[in-house]
Amino acid sequence: MPIYEYRCPNGHVFELIQRIGDPAPDGCEECGEGPVERVLYPVAVHFKGSGFYTTDYGRGGRKKEPSKDGAGGEGESKKPKEEKKAAEA
Repeated sequence: MPIYEYRCPNGHVFELIQRIGDPAPDGCEECGEGPVERVLYPVAVHFKGSGFYTTDYGRGGRKKEPSKDGAGGEGESKKPKEEKKAAEA
């Protein structure tokens, strides 16, 4: 059975082991005030693994096409290395 946490109007917080269908208690266990409300907490979600977004949206199989305007690419990254070798000689 799950454990539920309740809060009374005076701010006392207490836990009860109940079935899902059981009604909320009439009053606080400490002071007897009521009505009590069930306290809910957000669930922690961790997305782990490489490529979470690419695998979910189906773009992982596509490869980038090299640009035809000459900007970027491997050809430009080799030029500075060749210039350094020529300057050293």
